[in-house]
Amino acid sequence: MNSAFERAIAAFEPAHWPLAVGFSGGADSTALLAACASRWPGQVIAFHVHHGLQAAADDFERHCRAVCERLGVPLVVHRVDARHAPGDSPEDAARRARYAAFAEMARADGARAAVKCVALGHHADDQVETLLLALSRGAGLPGLAAMPAQARRNGLDIHRPLLAVAGADIREWLAGRGLPWIEDPTNGDARYTRNRIRSVLLPALEQAFPQFRTTFARSIGHAAQAQQLLAELAAQDLETVGSPPRIATLQTLSRARQANVLRHWLMQSHGCAPSAAQLDQLLDQVRACATRGHRIHLKVAAGFVERQGDCLHWYNVSPSPKTLL
Repeated sequence: MNSAFERAIAAFEPAHWPLAVGFSGGADSTALLAACASRWPGQVIAFHVHHGLQAAADDFERHCRAVCERLGVPLVVHRVDARHAPGDSPEDAARRARYAAFAEMARADGARAAVKCVALGHHADDQVETLLLALSRGAGLPGLAAMPAQARRNGLDIHRPLLAVAGADIREWLAGRGLPWIEDPTNGDARYTRNRIRSVLLPALEQAFPQFRTTFARSIGHAAQAQQLLAELAAQDLETVGSPPRIATLQTLSRARQANVLRHWLMQSHGCAPSAAQLDQLLDQVRACATRGHRIHLKVAAGFVERQGDCLHWYNVSPSPKTLL
């Protein structure tokens, strides 16, 4: 085991079988699929999401079929509509569609058992790009924690075994095996922030701080650990303030703990996250809420936080004033 890539594959131990590998046809997912298929023959399948966003999408699928035939790996393809709504991020829309497609493909189909584990080819460069994107957006700890090596999403265990491996190391391993891969033409599009980070910032970091992948990964780990502690504290505080939260009990907490538990409540109960400005407004209203007649009605994420009696409630459509009487 001479390469970082081979060491990462050797350390990867999925908990369930069959193992699915998210397979786009690019270098990273091709290397991951080939290595997993070699290590666990007959226990690996490939999941390919046809986003339909490019004219070359059909060519991507044909390429993936050819590679899977060569590797002796079954291929499952799912077509999605990944177009983004006005004002939405194209990258976020495609990501949501991709994970929803994984959940669909993971279901048992009669020919095989349901899939519980999906491995993705995100690597150290992707992790750095994710961190720099989060910094550019002023993200909090969840953003600075970047991508976890293991996560649970849509009922699936998501594994990223290559987060400590540089993209160049993966391509070097792949080139040595003569396996073809495709380059996504959008990777060179400078309109996307991630592409500008990849082409401009990463080479500069390589020159100024050759060990940046390792040191950034350490900072990401610290952020992830801190976020885990905040999540545990939020869960404890939510037990105290209740769901929906009681305003008087919220007011006994510090402003920082109020913010933490309200973010947790909104995400856990309603699947939404407030912006920093929205959360600040909500905290100001909670602090000012000293009388029965104090009304709270604030836009939060795609809905509204309202005061009803002694508690806060969130609605994706603001209730009629008559229902509040």
